[in-house]
Amino acid sequence: MLCAERMQRVIQAMLLGLIMGLAGAQMFKIAFVVMFAMMMMLFVAGMTGFCPGLIILKKIFPSCENSKN
Repeated sequence: MLCAERMQRVIQAMLLGLIMGLAGAQMFKIAFVVMFAMMMMLFVAGMTGFCPGLIILKKIFPSCENSKN
């Protein structure tokens, strides 16, 4: 079963696929904005440990730490 952290990675992969599709469709400005937003969220999460997306996902899916027990 998917847990919150794994689901976050799946969503990130889907966002990267969307960005590739936008770039392939010559929508470079939109692709750039989405990629920049994703980079900023990952940077903030890496530096502070605060990830709003993960907090929301933990309300929907169980945490991977809890599902191991």
